[in-house]
Amino acid sequence: MNADAKAIAPSVDSALSPALLSASAGFFFAFRLFSVLLAVRGFGQDATVGVGASLAVNYLLFAFVAFYSMGPAPRTLRSMLRAPCSHWVLFFLCFTCASLLWSSTVSLPAAAAFWFAMASDTAIVVLLLRIGPVDAVVNGVMKGYVWGACAIAAVAWLLPSQSDLRLGDEELLGPNQIGYACAFAFFFAQYLMRRKAGNLVVPALLLVVTLLRSLSKTTIVAFAVGQAYILVRDRSISRKNKLLITLSAGLILALFWGLLASYFDIYTNAGSQAETLTGRLAIWAYMLDEAIQKPWIGHGFHSVWKVIPPFGSDQFEARHAHNELLQQFYAYGAVGAFMLMAIYGSLWRNLRRLADSPVKTIFLGMLLFVLVRGLADTEVFDLSLPMWTIVMMGSLMEQARAGNEGLG
Repeated sequence: MNADAKAIAPSVDSALSPALLSASAGFFFAFRLFSVLLAVRGFGQDATVGVGASLAVNYLLFAFVAFYSMGPAPRTLRSMLRAPCSHWVLFFLCFTCASLLWSSTVSLPAAAAFWFAMASDTAIVVLLLRIGPVDAVVNGVMKGYVWGACAIAAVAWLLPSQSDLRLGDEELLGPNQIGYACAFAFFFAQYLMRRKAGNLVVPALLLVVTLLRSLSKTTIVAFAVGQAYILVRDRSISRKNKLLITLSAGLILALFWGLLASYFDIYTNAGSQAETLTGRLAIWAYMLDEAIQKPWIGHGFHSVWKVIPPFGSDQFEARHAHNELLQQFYAYGAVGAFMLMAIYGSLWRNLRRLADSPVKTIFLGMLLFVLVRGLADTEVFDLSLPMWTIVMMGSLMEQARAGNEGLG
């Protein structure tokens, strides 16, 4: 039992409750993707009801965790700032909050509500790490996220295919969102299986098949790059198993070849759509032109939706710049571009300093995944690698350094 666990272990409940809360938080982080779709298609409500419900649950979860974590704890919030990348996470949250003062958003109250939800995600994980063993909290959040993503995958398969054959809903849920959630959860499943924290082979298979079925091009390419890195660099995987993994991937690809060919035909003949590469070029050009108008501190938090005019003949309304660096430059100017490079750069340097291990390789592969995905897609508010995930990775790295050992 490590030092963190010994400090927590006076009662069984105090050890189990943080893990249960962590799993609940992880499940919510993934499954909230369906909040709007569930409200509109399931209950016949307006989309704003789904958004409001998601925010309400977010705030309630934060309030509950904050109340639960009150009192003495094994770690102080100040001591947690020693974890790698934690200062950058704090700086990012503070600057994005300050940007509300000059944001070009159409609704400042809505922007403030979304910012608080993003900050609450990070605060939930920080508070859980303050009161619980690092491994138990991280494993709980990851397990919850994996099962939440599996629920997303299961529901996505039940939805009618879109007009371009991809998973999702034409108006309320894009295939890129589904694909990203599945890919992100797959990395978590890999981590958990490497740490022998659960047998997640079947969930992992569901996630990777759903990712391919989503036909989310950018995410699939980024996922393939990240997994190829892990396969090449992880020396603990035998040549035989590497060959089996490669053959299995080829078999899955062959099973979906007909669908992929049909989609490619639709995609190449829909060049006017804003979601194709041609459309992305127009979005990038417009966003860059706008970003240059406010090059130092940008347009502020939540300054794209309903602010940027619709694109293309289908009047596509962009929620972000479809490029992570451009998104940060547009929203926060040169400061945003600097923050992005500093956060990912700091994370990469700290991971590289650790002793070699399969888990270290997984995290580097995950970072490579978000970097490649960021070339043509990103998130609306947070980074592609969310702040709460960076906090968890930082805590694991700090624990590894304190114990003078690798991640696993």
